[in-house]
Amino acid sequence: MKLTRLRLHGFKTFVEPTDFVIEPGLTGVVGPNGCGKSNLVEALRWAMGETSHKSLRAADMDAVIFSGSNTRPARNHAEVVMTIDNSDRTAPAAVNDRDILEISRRIEREAGSVYRINGRDVRARDVQILFADAATGARSPALVHQGKIGEIIQAKPEQRRRVLEDAAGVAGLHARRHEAELRLKAAETNLLRVEDVIGQLSGQMEGLRKQARQAIRYREVAAKVRKAEATLYHLRWMGAHADLNDAARVHDLSVREMAERTREQAESARIQAIRSSHLPALVESAFMPSVTG
Repeated sequence: MKLTRLRLHGFKTFVEPTDFVIEPGLTGVVGPNGCGKSNLVEALRWAMGETSHKSLRAADMDAVIFSGSNTRPARNHAEVVMTIDNSDRTAPAAVNDRDILEISRRIEREAGSVYRINGRDVRARDVQILFADAATGARSPALVHQGKIGEIIQAKPEQRRRVLEDAAGVAGLHARRHEAELRLKAAETNLLRVEDVIGQLSGQMEGLRKQARQAIRYREVAAKVRKAEATLYHLRWMGAHADLNDAARVHDLSVREMAERTREQAESARIQAIRSSHLPALVESAFMPSVTG
């Protein structure tokens, strides 16, 4: 893959759309201090996935957006587009379907960055792996910036090993291995979390089993209680019904007795009345002979 064009719009001092064409051979940028030479390298690194604003000489990531001047207003977004010749088809399989690759990074103030490859949204990790496979990248020794030579000379053995790996073109493999390790670690963390959740659910299930047994026992006891109450109410009803029948019989007997007594009293009264009506005649008949004699 070969870098053929760099387009900047709103990135640091490049407020207007600016195309930087890289022709075959050696391309150089010459100018006085402060003209923006380092901004070109930083734009390359930023589009390659640089995440440290300090490496870009900025207070924060939004500081790479043009902040305005006395004659120009500030911009709300910045974009860098890299055009890469992929005629040798050495790009990763996911984006290796075209001869030209356009890799862009766009940032909006207080909204974050968006990466695109040929107009399709991708992850920052995808862009970083793409350039790692090409033995370059935002932090690759292939991009030499101010103080880089001194860093390489004073580097520790591990950092020198990284330089050699980048030169050998195996940085992409290490990036993929690192990503795979992160995924495995995340999977292990998820497994541990699942085990914790299973343990918690097991404890809850044991408690639920106990509650289920208690509920079944409660239903059985409640059914027996309802049956006993129904039997008791039935017995009480039968006793009350028997008492009612007894009371009805007693009432009937009382009514009959009362009627019999009333009849007897009426008969006695009638007899007494008859006797009372015949008494004067008897008295008169008793005294008549003495009167006539």
